[in-house]
Amino acid sequence: MCGLDTLENPALVLASGSARRRQLLALLGEPFLVRPSDLKEVNRVGESPAVMAMRLSRDKARAVATCAQSGVVIGVDTLVCLDGKAVGKPVDPEHAADILRRLCGRSHVVFSGLTLIAAYPRWERTELAQTTVWMRKYSDEEIAAYVSSGDPFDKAGAYAIQHAGFAPVSHISGCYANVMGLPLCHLYRLLRETGIAPSDTPIAACDCFNHRICSAAPAILAQASKEEQRAVRRFSALEGDEKLRQSKHG
Repeated sequence: MCGLDTLENPALVLASGSARRRQLLALLGEPFLVRPSDLKEVNRVGESPAVMAMRLSRDKARAVATCAQSGVVIGVDTLVCLDGKAVGKPVDPEHAADILRRLCGRSHVVFSGLTLIAAYPRWERTELAQTTVWMRKYSDEEIAAYVSSGDPFDKAGAYAIQHAGFAPVSHISGCYANVMGLPLCHLYRLLRETGIAPSDTPIAACDCFNHRICSAAPAILAQASKEEQRAVRRFSALEGDEKLRQSKHG
């Protein structure tokens, strides 16, 4: 049973159970429903982290969109990439500590695939948010204290950028909210195409929520970066190849 009728004509449906994503989405000031996708995340051999994030966001959105009769379904998947490979969520304290040691004092990239599907008329769009993150050189004692707090265990890369006690990040290039799990300015830019975006951009609300001033927001709202555009083109080409293979075997 889909259960998408709790809110009359919902403008947005978030296909994620993440509490942090709910908090971020609420900053747009639009009513929304939360309907987590039960999609099983599967890695594909040879798939890049960027393409994987976009594919999973698309599949999550499609799984929920089959039940939606109105509004726009939002699918998101966030991955941490170190040395070209995806770093998942830690499975135990030792794994969390190992991930944090590997990230320490180095840069990595956070990818979020973002898919919007309008129920009617049918409309689908997938984009990518990319943020480069530089970690500070924290100590083994700091790692142990953070791991013992339990905070790393539901997070890709085993850390939260916004955690005040650990504060693992030195600086970033790109969207801060993307590292938290929902790239708000990318989302707002896509929502403008559906005609349901609020009149005010999320810049002020996001800055207030995160207690920082984002210098990247104006450029993100204007257009995707060249790297993000190239990644989306690669994903679209791969999706086209997949459809062709399916039609040949259909």
